[in-house]
Amino acid sequence: MMEEINYVNAQTTFSVSYRKARSHHMKINHLHSSYEFFYLMSGQRRFFIKDRTMIVDEGHIIMIGPNVVHRTTDAHTSEYERLVVNIHSEELAWAEGVSPDLINQLLDHEYLILKCPPQTAMLIEELSRSIIKEIRERNHGFELYAQTLVFQMLILCSRHLLNSSVDSTEVQNPAAYERIFEVVRFMNSHYMQDMSLSLVAEKFYISPYYLSRFFKEATGFTFIEYLNHVRVKEAKQLLESSSMKVNLIARKVGFGSITHFGRVFKQVTGQAPLYYRKKG
Repeated sequence: MMEEINYVNAQTTFSVSYRKARSHHMKINHLHSSYEFFYLMSGQRRFFIKDRTMIVDEGHIIMIGPNVVHRTTDAHTSEYERLVVNIHSEELAWAEGVSPDLINQLLDHEYLILKCPPQTAMLIEELSRSIIKEIRERNHGFELYAQTLVFQMLILCSRHLLNSSVDSTEVQNPAAYERIFEVVRFMNSHYMQDMSLSLVAEKFYISPYYLSRFFKEATGFTFIEYLNHVRVKEAKQLLESSSMKVNLIARKVGFGSITHFGRVFKQVTGQAPLYYRKKG
């Protein structure tokens, strides 16, 4: 049985997505300016974030910062249930004002992977079910109610992080993919250069076939999809933080054509480049 519930507010600063399904691969356009909180309620997922792949299972919470390239795909078992909340820093501002230490220790990371102890896990499960119920029924004030539940989840996660002596990101990273992650790290720092599958394969002394096949398996992205995501991520940050012209940004991050840049940018973010231009 599949069930899917989605909600995005009018300002696009808060969204909730619930899915219970047998199989799913994340859509291509998934680079966002919000914080993402992914709670795996049951099953297993393969999670690629930045330059590593992890198999996460029931009870894991993954927190991902803005503009961090990531993707989820099916793991050993394809049936799963998950809740994803995206919340913009605007919506978190008041909480940072009230309790900066508590909130910032969660937000000051590109990503975090948490597995809470049983008692906390039970509370997070209850809060998640309540969020889903609010979004499903949409009674008066449901968005505010859902946000207050999300903040309770964040507080619980923050308390766990404060009390935990274990490395919260200690999730298995398959050793078989280490060569691919070397390629990923190279792409993360050399994205502005001319780059093709065959050139990179040659640099790392592997065949283009091997690179193509195992890059997709390890990351969930094709080689060119990932390169586009990294370039767009950098372009998006320049658009938000500088007054550099769009055509110069396109060239700076490695695109040869402004038309191609515009098309790829919209495919990855869902918006045209000027949507992210810093407002004066």
